[in-house]
Parts: sequence; structure tokens; C-alpha cells
Amino acid sequence: MNNKLIRVGTTYIPVQDVEQSSNWYIQNLGVELGYVDEDKAIINFANQSFFLVKSKENQTANFYDIHGEERFSITFEVDGLEALEQLNHDFKERNMKVGEIENRGHAGRNFVFYDLDGNKFDVWSELSPEFKVKYNI
Repeated sequence: MNNKLIRVGTTYIPVQDVEQSSNWYIQNLGVELGYVDEDKAIINFANQSFFLVKSKENQTANFYDIHGEERFSITFEVDGLEALEQLNHDFKERNMKVGEIENRGHAGRNFVFYDLDGNKFDVWSELSPEFKVKYNI
């Protein structure tokens, strides 16, 4: 098969208020706003486009695993433990909802954070080897 999926281009995130959420992402994550209207905003960061889509109340991108634990659907990567620790500190300074740095029994460390609508995201201290090679990091 010559045709294959190459990358994830867009991720959709449910939000209650598009303008308020896009401003939160700009202020707290330093995203670039590509487009906004009353139903959606397109933000660009972490080498991807994200659509913030106006959704019904209490919608999030989170899900529950077989053990009843709430899970995130996206893990962001940073380059090393020092970068992870600094980002965790920065997020706390911004009064974002942020978890503590965790050792989950695999390489690197992680922490979770939430946006205004309760969407849960993960951050990992290890950049993927392929990404490092591709971008000479």
C-alpha cells in the first residue's frame, strides 16, 4: 500500500464559549489564532491545528477507561525534565488547573493540565526520537 497516513493535521476540542476559550489558549499556551467565528476558532501550536468547537454543555474530549479513571486524549511533548518542570511551574503561576509531575513507570515524567472547559491534557518530558531527527533537535 503506497498511500498511508502521514500526520495528524487537526484535533477538535469541545468548548462552551469560543471567544473566551480562544483567548485562554492564546494567553496561557501562546497559540496562534488562525480563524474565529461564533461556532469555532482555529488555533495553531505544537505543529498542529486545533479547532475549538462550540459544543453542548458538559462536553469534553476526556473519556473514562475500564477502571473508571478519567483520561486525556492528547499528550504534548517537551524536550527534557527541566523543560517539563519549568512548564509545570509556569502553568501554576498562571493559576491554571495543573497536576503534579508524576513518575508513571516509563521513560520520562508527565503532568496533566486542564483548559477552561475541563478538557484534560497530558505533557511528557520526552520528545519522540523521530521528531528530534526531523527537526534537528
